[in-house]
Amino acid sequence: MIPRSASETLQRLAQGFPVVALTGPRQSGKTTLARSIFANKPYVSLENPEERDFAERDPRRFLQRFSDGAILDEVQRVPALLSWLQEIVDTRKRMGDFILTGSAQFDLLAGLTQSLAGRVGRVELLPFAADELGAAGILPKTLEQMLYQGAFPPLYDRQLAPADWFPNYVATYLERDVRQLISVRDLNQFQRFVRMCAARSGQLLNLAALGADCGVSATTARQWISVLEASYLVTHLPPYHRNFGKRLVKTPKLYFLDVGLMAWLLGIRDAASIETHAARGALFETWVVGEWIKHRFNAGQPADLYFWRDNVGHEVDLLYETPAGLQAVEIKSGATFADDWARAARQWAKFAGEEALAPLIVYGGEASYARENCRVMAWRDLAAAT
Repeated sequence: MIPRSASETLQRLAQGFPVVALTGPRQSGKTTLARSIFANKPYVSLENPEERDFAERDPRRFLQRFSDGAILDEVQRVPALLSWLQEIVDTRKRMGDFILTGSAQFDLLAGLTQSLAGRVGRVELLPFAADELGAAGILPKTLEQMLYQGAFPPLYDRQLAPADWFPNYVATYLERDVRQLISVRDLNQFQRFVRMCAARSGQLLNLAALGADCGVSATTARQWISVLEASYLVTHLPPYHRNFGKRLVKTPKLYFLDVGLMAWLLGIRDAASIETHAARGALFETWVVGEWIKHRFNAGQPADLYFWRDNVGHEVDLLYETPAGLQAVEIKSGATFADDWARAARQWAKFAGEEALAPLIVYGGEASYARENCRVMAWRDLAAAT
């Protein structure tokens, strides 16, 4: 098993909460991680029809089997179990008693907040981060291969090509998860919608335009985006809430959480084509933003990441608050430093004033260095920046 950065967070939460929830997209390694860290606990998958039927028909007896706690996998399949868990953990008052995993947020989050409020510590596990791949010695050798392959664990621990794995992943997702979450009459239309979302990763989210391109209403587009978010396929990056004297764009930006899935949905079938592909910049920006999100999630923290754009076109790709000040990140897919990269970052610093830290520029090159009051970070060194 490739070591996961979230391991320490899971162990820490299990010391302070009776229930620990590990959520994330399908195939992100949740089950493997939970069974590795909590190897002494019995494991039950609620994807198993017999176990699921038992849990639905007689939840009290189902849970009574686990006097020392258990790992309950895909617990969103039987959300009513969460109410019964509350009574058990309140009686036993034992930390790290039950470990829950789930790959869909709607029912699971509703149950966690209503039934287990104050009793559950939560970690969101996304596919591998760059530092995890680097530590294991399996970080792709080129940026193009990284953007093409993405970071889902099966593509690193099996002999699988992205072109073979992603079509089956998408088909399984559409046939199982979508039908569980919402009623979609035309799966082909929904799949077209997902592809259109991939083409808009890194852009401002315009639900009306997105829906029109797919032949659905803005209301339906909003509902379908919510499904993709609930399944950890996409996320929103909100605009920063302070304007620094400028009128702001108030619309969030849309990002895929795995760049390899995005590349496959865009019709990219080999790494070499990314070098000249029109979406290269969007792919690289999607990957960089995803790395920051993974770092926060692995530490058990909310993302708390933003972008900043005013009404005359000044923009910062990524922005976050630190105890020392505001950190701006410019994301450039080019391999050679260009003078206008630093100019855009300096313009941002004028708006933010004393609160602005030295801007960070993450680019597609191979060397990291300081230049023109900026930190320039090579893509391979990204783990050190997040």
